Amino acid sequence: MDSSGSATGGASGSPVPDAGRDAAPEASAPAAHTGVWRITPLGDSITEDTCGPQLLSQELISNGHTNFVFVGTETNDQSCSNAPDVQSEGHGGYLVTDLLPPPHVATMQDHSAELPMWAANDKPDVILMQFGTNDVWNSIATQTILSAYSLVLADFRAVSPNVILFVAQITPLNPSGCTTCEQQAETLNAAIPGWATSESTAASPVYVVNVWSAFTASTYLPNSTYTSDGVHPNPAGSALVAQKWYDALLSQNIP
Repeated sequence: MDSSGSATGGASGSPVPDAGRDAAPEASAPAAHTGVWRITPLGDSITEDTCGPQLLSQELISNGHTNFVFVGTETNDQSCSNAPDVQSEGHGGYLVTDLLPPPHVATMQDHSAELPMWAANDKPDVILMQFGTNDVWNSIATQTILSAYSLVLADFRAVSPNVILFVAQITPLNPSGCTTCEQQAETLNAAIPGWATSESTAASPVYVVNVWSAFTASTYLPNSTYTSDGVHPNPAGSALVAQKWYDALLSQNIP
């Protein structure tokens, strides 16, 4: 099955704002950085198969922010308003909990060997992670999803100790036939700021991005303005998602 609440948290000694358009920029700058920013969009088919990453790259470049490269093992090559192709770690159909080591829940596949390979290949300075839609759709427990987030962060930190993680409160989820999906998505989103607070460090900060708020959840339905299936944003919806990531990056003076 392919994928795709809104709460923010303050940190205790570590930065965990909603780093999206609705958040005030942090007073402190990120750790000193030299060279080109390596940015990895990470997630499921909402990362791999929609226009978001390409439109984000296009918006950065068109506004003079060129000191970056998107890195990943997958190529995003959708037809998106002439936006350039980019690399990412978007993997359609994946649950983030697929990355946990066995034993797995019955609905999960074992992709645990892939995560350290991504980290070693990408060596990112920045991760833009929207992951968990398929998990919510499959009724995976919120705490299990958060445990997978922790594993993702730990594996990338093992290669890139100063990696900066921007974690999305995921987009609305209203597929046909699932009347509880949106509430489950909001439950996960409400838990993300607390998780981010617990994982954020001065060397490797974690920022929350309220991507969910780009849409009105009650109208994010199949065959509506921003989505054809109630899950994946269409090009117009992807532009709203890209704007959230853009604002989050610039709030931290990246790239």
